[in-house]
Amino acid sequence: MNLKPEEISSVIKEQIKNYHNKYEILDYGTVLQVGDGIARVYGLSRCMEGELLEFESGVYGMALNLEEDNVGVVILGSDRDIKEGDIVKPTGKIVEVPVGEALIGRVVDALGNPIDGKGEIVAKDNRPIEYPAPGVLKRKKVNRPLQTGIKAIDAMMPIGKGQRELIIGDRQTGKTGIAIDTILNQKGKNVVCIYVAIGQKASSVAQLTEMLRAAGALEYTTVVCASASDFASMQYIAPYAGCALGEYFMEKGRDVLIVYDDLSKHAIAYRALSLLLERSPGREAYPGDVFYLHSRLLERSAHLSDERGGGSMTALPIVETLDGDVSAYIPTNIISITDGQIYLESNLFFAGQRPAVNVGLSVSRVGGAAQTKAMKKAVGTLRLDLAQYREMEVFTQFSSDLDDDTKQQLVYGQSLMRILRQGRGYPYSEAEQVVLLVTALGHIQQQLPVDRIGAFNAKLLSDFAASRAALMQDIGSTGVLTDENRKAILEQAKRSLADFLSAEAGSGR
Repeated sequence: MNLKPEEISSVIKEQIKNYHNKYEILDYGTVLQVGDGIARVYGLSRCMEGELLEFESGVYGMALNLEEDNVGVVILGSDRDIKEGDIVKPTGKIVEVPVGEALIGRVVDALGNPIDGKGEIVAKDNRPIEYPAPGVLKRKKVNRPLQTGIKAIDAMMPIGKGQRELIIGDRQTGKTGIAIDTILNQKGKNVVCIYVAIGQKASSVAQLTEMLRAAGALEYTTVVCASASDFASMQYIAPYAGCALGEYFMEKGRDVLIVYDDLSKHAIAYRALSLLLERSPGREAYPGDVFYLHSRLLERSAHLSDERGGGSMTALPIVETLDGDVSAYIPTNIISITDGQIYLESNLFFAGQRPAVNVGLSVSRVGGAAQTKAMKKAVGTLRLDLAQYREMEVFTQFSSDLDDDTKQQLVYGQSLMRILRQGRGYPYSEAEQVVLLVTALGHIQQQLPVDRIGAFNAKLLSDFAASRAALMQDIGSTGVLTDENRKAILEQAKRSLADFLSAEAGSGR
């Protein structure tokens, strides 16, 4: 073989020209300790807080504690296959969840994996679970109503799109019922609904999902479930995952309603993780940053400016109290973060008032800005009348000798309380609420026994649907209650009352 020197030199020159000095620093970690869903990892010097980490077994974790000599990692799944000495790889990205239209109508876990048995979800986009809240300049004032379909709420403590309204009360007082009715009332209104179940029984979530499906509400709703049997880490990230999905639609210019049920259990899950990570406890043995835990979640709800698409995300966080104590740590925290609260009272609930809304302690800080003109006009002095009734009821419960005016006031108050009763799963349209409120404040129902008011209201709405459909449509489409419409409502109510009384007399009641 004859090798020419010039050929050898040309080959060497070509190789030198194409040579690239490539190197990669692999910042891998090693598991020092694992147990109770927490892993201590040595190494990972460039790890970020909230970064997604991959264990050797294929399980993922999230970095929460960045200490000098180790990283505290919350394991997002089972720690059964993780052992001391395992390699931990950084991913270089914050924990993300899939987002997009593909998740609507599905039941998913906190990581966006389907758990409804309907196959894989193919999502085009991912979004980090932690994201900065929109600044003041990116927001617009709350001025559009998000109606719940519940008379007591829409009339006296209205919720606007982009608002954060707390639902608070003791256990088993109907908090979830209000949230579900609100979701049902969004049918046909182009609102995406997200229900986040935290620390609930899986059977309860399954029943709730079936109820939404039966009502046709699952077509526009996503259920994010981190049940009581799931790991504390999954319960911790569930509301943030739901919020990330809501933000995706909000930034697309759509209206979103998100329910966090409930944040009391979310705080408990976070406390469990914090104690295992040896974070400092604060008041009532909760971690010191538990306020920030919920504030950075709820502040992400907003009504975006027109430049940002004009979308909105309305949050309905639910908090459970013990014996009506709203001054406990978690309730006071969330009351100070939100724009109002709907307080459900146990005594009212047990007395048969459903929903058991305490009008005196419930408030919406947005107020009339989130009401249509029709609703504002129909409500009139309702709140004041109820406050007078509650006060009079207390003073007269030990008195038997009452004057006629006081008796009339009590009867009127009782009729108002009965009118505000509403069955679960039957939200009212705005026009139906306006009709009932105008009739009530016109003292029409006061002429009936309290136990017959419900039957009369059903007949009244039926009569309006049959003979005054144009009037109802006009109120619903314009959002305005004219003096002529008010007069027409009262006239029809009087006719319906006369028909009802004659029917009652004929039946021997």
